[in-house]
Amino acid sequence: MTVALLPPKMDFVFKRIFGNEDHPNILISFLNAVLNPVDPIKSVKLKDTTIEKSHLEDKYSRLDIKAKTNNGEHINIEIQLKDEKNMIKRSLYYWSKLYESQLESSEKYQKLSRTICINLLDFNLFKHDRFHSVYRLKDCETHEELTDVMELHFIELRKMKDIQHIEEIKSKLEAWLYFINHPESELIEELEKFEVEIKEAKAELIRLSGNKKERERYEKRRESLFNKLSALDSAREEGIEQGIEQGIEQGAKKEKIEIAKNAIKNGFDNETIIKLTGLSFEEVENLREK
Repeated sequence: MTVALLPPKMDFVFKRIFGNEDHPNILISFLNAVLNPVDPIKSVKLKDTTIEKSHLEDKYSRLDIKAKTNNGEHINIEIQLKDEKNMIKRSLYYWSKLYESQLESSEKYQKLSRTICINLLDFNLFKHDRFHSVYRLKDCETHEELTDVMELHFIELRKMKDIQHIEEIKSKLEAWLYFINHPESELIEELEKFEVEIKEAKAELIRLSGNKKERERYEKRRESLFNKLSALDSAREEGIEQGIEQGIEQGAKKEKIEIAKNAIKNGFDNETIIKLTGLSFEEVENLREK
């Protein structure tokens, strides 16, 4: 019986494939596809490759990939399934942490290396149609680049166009994103014939999917992320309901104040106005003073 493949979009699965020390060529190929460097990356050194039980069960833990390239670049890759309305600030924060962590106390700033954050998003973040956006520090008027030491990538997976034939894939990055979106498609089987690293990634995905222990770990992670998303949705719905209630209350209060103002103009006494509006004596007196 054929086992259904685990989704590469899930951070646990993504890290097990792209952050695998036994298969560094997968990550090297992916990074070269994303960054398109003049001097291609030849090797990577991975950090934090272990995935502890606590990481799987903690709904707020991050299963990102940290690596250093042979060019000295520090790279962080994160995949996000749902828009939590904080992606840009979140990415800047983690970029700053990665940049700052390069220096020990008393070391010189010259030691700081180019630092890159790559965010794969299973939701639309920007209004434009491009699936890959790159940001650096530039002058607002002349667009002159200050430095390339800071670079943020946002890859919006849902903006990848539907591809029917292999000839429609125009870049290695498109091939990788199609694998992440549709690992079981016939098109991926075609790509495997001449894209060695994608074939290697597919083989690792098949191995993971057929391993009972790995599937159990995946299910734990999926459950923790589901609980997180449910908690966020509940909090958001509660916030909306509270906002509606507050709006109604504020509107009713405003209406009472207007009635009281008109009553004051027409010579009504405080006791009558209080009975009409439900406002307090102090509130009515304050309106008389204005």
